[in-house]
Amino acid sequence: MIGPVAFLGTGLMGGPICVNLARAGADIRAWNRSVDKARALGNGVAVAASPAEAAKDAQACIVMLSDGAACRQVLFKDGAAKALAPGALLIVMSSIGHQEALDLAAQATDLGLRWIDAPVSGGTPAAKAGNLSIMAGGDAADLQAAMPLLSPMGTVVHIGPAGTGALTKLINQITVASTIATVSEALLLAEAGGAAPAKVREALLGGFANSRILDLHGRRMIEGDFEPGGPARYQLKDTRAARDVAAALGLELPVLNLVDGLFDDLIAHGGGDLDHSALLIELRRRNGRAT
Repeated sequence: MIGPVAFLGTGLMGGPICVNLARAGADIRAWNRSVDKARALGNGVAVAASPAEAAKDAQACIVMLSDGAACRQVLFKDGAAKALAPGALLIVMSSIGHQEALDLAAQATDLGLRWIDAPVSGGTPAAKAGNLSIMAGGDAADLQAAMPLLSPMGTVVHIGPAGTGALTKLINQITVASTIATVSEALLLAEAGGAAPAKVREALLGGFANSRILDLHGRRMIEGDFEPGGPARYQLKDTRAARDVAAALGLELPVLNLVDGLFDDLIAHGGGDLDHSALLIELRRRNGRAT
């Protein structure tokens, strides 16, 4: 196992990932803005007072922060990147924009670091279970060197060069966002038309409309359980980043634009910290069926 390893960001996703790595034998030094979250990890995880302290002479650094701006701040303004050992692996697992990933990769390379963008999908349950889907962009040899750290987290697919992992995560996120919107509309239609939403979901799960969103988030919608696994404000961050990529490529993606607007309205009406499956609440509001 590579070590020592700096782990920056131990929130909803980073915390369980960090614990799984420690249980797999990694020598972890963790940093988090809310230090109590890092201290609560246990499992032999050391807690650093600053990003640079966590990264000092580390052979690898894993980053799971909220967005690209936070990654840039912690890595290149707060000194974590410069504190790493020469040639260290820098594995950014945050959901960041495609151009942000390319820019950060260039900065890392200028410092002699080996960059991998490796965002994940699966949410907190998969993070805890160690069965995340990991989409990796970077050099093949660097990814192979990182596998002892990535394998305990889940299944890794090497997409291509730096930036392609981040791009794939945005593709994942527009797929998730649009499916959440469709499932929300379906259950609202069932509710308004007098069909029991739970029974409608049960029927759909046995047919071609089945999906993990219908299964997991459909249940959340029916039960009204919007405790955040993936907060709606992060979903909006990702749909906005996807729109930026589409604009740069000269693409018209009307469904993405529509879904982005729905999440924007959900957040404008106070739902930013709810789970992204709470989009149903916004659709109910629009239809005068708020509960």
